[in-house]
Amino acid sequence: MCGIAGVVSPGAGGADAGLVRNMIDMIRYRGPDAGGIYGDAHAGLGHARLSVIDVAGGAQPMSSEDGSLWITFNGEIFNYLELREELIEAGHRFRTQSDTEVILRLYQEEGERCVERFNGQWAFAIWDTRRRKLFLSRDRVGVRPLFYAEASGRFCFASEIKALLLCPGVARELDLEALIQTFTFWVTLPSRTVFRGIKELPPGHSATLENGQLRIYEYWRLELDPELDPETAAPDLDLAEELRALLLDATRIRLRADVPVGAYLSGGLDSTLIAALARQAAGDRLRTFSVGFDDAEFDESRYQREASAFLDTAHSAVRCSGDDIQEVFADVVWHAETPILRTAPAPLYRLAKLVRDNGFKVVLTGEGADEMLGGYDIFKEAKIRRFWARQPESLRRPLLLKRLYPYMDGMQRQPSGYLKGFFQVRADDLASPFFSHLPRWRLTSRIRTFLSGDVRAATESYDPLADLRCGLPPAWGELPSFSQAEYLEARLLLPGYILSSQGDRVGMAHGVEGRYPFLDHRVVEFAAKLPPRLKMKVLDQKYLLKRAAGGLIPESIRARHKQPYRAPDGASFRSDFVDSLLSGETVRRHGIFDPEAVGRLVGKFRSGRPTGVGDNMALVGILSTEILLGLFIDGRDSMVSPGLPARSVR
Repeated sequence: MCGIAGVVSPGAGGADAGLVRNMIDMIRYRGPDAGGIYGDAHAGLGHARLSVIDVAGGAQPMSSEDGSLWITFNGEIFNYLELREELIEAGHRFRTQSDTEVILRLYQEEGERCVERFNGQWAFAIWDTRRRKLFLSRDRVGVRPLFYAEASGRFCFASEIKALLLCPGVARELDLEALIQTFTFWVTLPSRTVFRGIKELPPGHSATLENGQLRIYEYWRLELDPELDPETAAPDLDLAEELRALLLDATRIRLRADVPVGAYLSGGLDSTLIAALARQAAGDRLRTFSVGFDDAEFDESRYQREASAFLDTAHSAVRCSGDDIQEVFADVVWHAETPILRTAPAPLYRLAKLVRDNGFKVVLTGEGADEMLGGYDIFKEAKIRRFWARQPESLRRPLLLKRLYPYMDGMQRQPSGYLKGFFQVRADDLASPFFSHLPRWRLTSRIRTFLSGDVRAATESYDPLADLRCGLPPAWGELPSFSQAEYLEARLLLPGYILSSQGDRVGMAHGVEGRYPFLDHRVVEFAAKLPPRLKMKVLDQKYLLKRAAGGLIPESIRARHKQPYRAPDGASFRSDFVDSLLSGETVRRHGIFDPEAVGRLVGKFRSGRPTGVGDNMALVGILSTEILLGLFIDGRDSMVSPGLPARSVR
């Protein structure tokens, strides 16, 4: 993995090499091993390198043999060896052993459609010096980030937003409607970011800039097309074996590197299976890493140790307390570049540091299984709510919801009346295209009650659900309700939060690259065609995946109730920390939140009165937003990272 940046400036004076260098220096932690700059009269490309493949020969920006094409690339093309052999047979002669050169050569052969041949995770830019054309692309599911902005006659792009904020004319202002999206969905809707005028290239999209015209288009789409006819479906066991074979190959090619590859081990089904497949594919002892918590409610250390012993891995773990979360929270916001509503990225930030301190740059992880193979509690929750809606006056049916969350003590203590109020099914809910997610989004939206009067007035007419509805695929209404819920998770939360704030950002903060076998596009496309009954049998999550994992992992882990990764939220922050960030003066000066409402929330936590999920999300969301404002918006001459010196903004 790496950091990339660039500027295309067709006007007089050309691209500013100094600007490109400043941009890449801003995100140097993404690629601490090496760096480079290319510039001509019209464009500049920058690269910060994390050397993983062809350590000696893969320097970037890299050019074609005749110098007409230049590339800066963040990511890995896992099938590059197979593509390389094809290209050699077609007459190409390679100067390096890198996957970067494979991209360039295949682009020469197939043009923009080359991305359809890649199995990987990428964000790259190719500059064609002859046509003065820029080609950008981002991987299918959004593992690697790519942002862009147009200002002062320049088109700027980078792996992270903070690099774009160095570009003259790019505003350092929040997009209030994007903030409303975040305080509804946890994420912004692509191509928006929370910074006005800065956009992200959506997953599965490419873009061209030629003759001053920007064209963005979709080259791949998640097509949920489940085979619902049991007469034509393959036997369950055959499908489980096919899934296992796909995952084994996806894991095998993700072990390709010229540096050691480790694995995260959470103690759950997904990461344990990937670690088992890595052992099977590599044939030698694997290094595994995990995070544990001082608070027993969140700790899965017992299962992590059990998985490590079963797989005979060399295991390292980092413990995390509330004080540890508070200590790194501002750094996490600096890297996430968006408000976050939970503290969960903070322990993963510390975990990535543990990986790097142990001399590893690459880890396999289990993300993606929940979204595509039926693992989230929200899928079961929606199923129970529909069941309950058939007898809305039932007192027993809502109690089934307690069975979803045995790991949440607060949920177990709630009376039937509370459950009915929180998970209520209104008449119009059943007709909503977002039925599965309405309780979550309503809970999240409570944060909006803390917004200042000015912000509420400015966004009063904005409806984020209407915005989301406009982007739904044409066949949405024909999908089973289960598949609709999957789509929302896979297209919103997965790229916008799981792979970003909990993935790329906290990993690359320490120069650690995550690789995701469950997000191999072959696995995703296979899973997209499975009927819901194979993903959740009654309320048994990840039914087919559990069958595929049989014999590979401890039975206790295969059969355990899913415990989603969580971390302590409001309890992590001491009063002095909260008071320093949420003083009435500071909140009033930034103008996003209402100081009195925030003060009442802070007082609730300080007094020790009972707080629920909504209170915790509100406190974390407000804290992270205020930190974001302090890091990126305050002042007009510098941006200050918690752990870095001030960076000049011109």
